[in-house]
Formats: sequence, structure tokens, C-alpha cells
Amino acid sequence: MKGEGPITGEQIAEKLSLTRATLRPDLAILTMSGFLDARPRVGYFYAGKSSNQLLGDYIRKLTVKEHKSIPVVCQEDTTVYDAMCTMFLEDVGTLFVVREGGLLIGVVSRKDFLKSLMGSRELAQTPIGVIMTRMPNIVTCKLDDTLLEAAALLIRYQVDALPVVKESSSEKGVEVVGRITKTTVTKAFVELGEGTPV
Repeated sequence: MKGEGPITGEQIAEKLSLTRATLRPDLAILTMSGFLDARPRVGYFYAGKSSNQLLGDYIRKLTVKEHKSIPVVCQEDTTVYDAMCTMFLEDVGTLFVVREGGLLIGVVSRKDFLKSLMGSRELAQTPIGVIMTRMPNIVTCKLDDTLLEAAALLIRYQVDALPVVKESSSEKGVEVVGRITKTTVTKAFVELGEGTPV
């Protein structure tokens, strides 16, 4: 097809000494995969994309909405000690700090906890709001972003998790509706390699 395209199904069948019916499923798979393109009354032709390009096209279609997980949140007045316990029990590396309505006001990570320990604060009395990173200094992603865009943000800003946010309908600010982590991206990559639905 690279050398002679466009070529009809009948011509392909004749060259391969097969029937058109035998080739039909294979041509359909190659067309759906993006290796071939087909035009009525013209024939099949090579689409010009390598398997790496096709894989890249597929990866760029994966969305945050499809892969986000449930956010683990706490309130601004939660103590550092209680927040550390939540992080441990939920087995996460980042907590999102919200106020009423799930509006994002801050993020606290393992690094923040380590800093607070080194500062020898009274963990059972110190509110998480003292050590958290506050809005607008938080990197976020949206439901319609691609997983590739989210992964690039994780790398660029060297963070372990991104809050997935949407504009609040009732108040000024953004509402936390999920999270994307390095594990999320790794899991999608592994599923892709294993051929399981991503």
C-alpha cells in the first residue's frame, strides 16, 4: 500500500490470492487502528503513521476525568497531628485542604510535615493552615485536561499530586473533585503496556 496506494480491496485480494471476504476483517482492523485509511470508490492507502505515532495519538486522548481518584481532604483547623494520621491511614502523600463546600484553599504534602517536625512545633495544637501551601500557589488540573498534560505538570512543578478542580457554582473559587498522582499516571502506563483497558 505504501508503494501502490490507493488500492482497492479486490486488488489486494488478487495480489495475495485471497478472497475479499477473507481480507475484510483484517482491513477493518488496520483501518480502525489508524495504519490504513479508506475512501469509498478509491480504495485503501497507507495513513503514514508509525505505531509510535498511533500510540502517541491514543495517549493524548486519555483524560483526567477518566483517571482521577477520590481526593483526600481535611479542614484548615485540622491539627498537623490529625492530618498526619489521615495521610497515614489513607496511604496518600498529599492532602487537600478545603473549606465548606469543598472549596480548595491549600495543599499539604509529606515535605510540609517534615518541615513542621524539624521546626519542632507542637503537632497536636498546630492547625494545618499554618504549614500548608495556600491558593493561588497551588498547581491544579481540570476534568477536561489530558492525562499527558497533568503528567507534565507533575514533572514541571515536582509535586506528587494535583487536585482536580472545577469552578464552584455557588462561591468564588474552585471545588476539589478528584486527584491525579504519579501513581495514577504510572497505573495508566502499565495498563497500556499490558493491553488492558486504560
